[in-house]
Amino acid sequence: PPSSPYNATMMLTERQKKHLRRLGHELHPIVLVGQRGMNSGVVGELRLALEHHELVKLRVRAGSREDRDAILGELASQSGSELVHRIGNVGLFYKKNKTLQKILLPDS
Repeated sequence: PPSSPYNATMMLTERQKKHLRRLGHELHPIVLVGQRGMNSGVVGELRLALEHHELVKLRVRAGSREDRDAILGELASQSGSELVHRIGNVGLFYKKNKTLQKILLPDS
């Protein structure tokens, strides 16, 4: 089964997710989804940030929890990343850089 209900492209183990959450704890959100919602600009910003950082925090300003979860899931899908963690309005996304990996994940 997929490790995340949002995206089945990567299969991170719970140990790897825990490691990424620990690394992401000190990060600040660098991408913001405003009241206009998700658009191609936001997806592009997330893709670019993931390419440079691999691990990115994103803040969503959405009315309901269902709207927020739908936006986070769609962003993970469109960016080819995995939503590692969500707390409140903030999502933590990970995507391995294929040319220059910066984050070494623990083995499963």
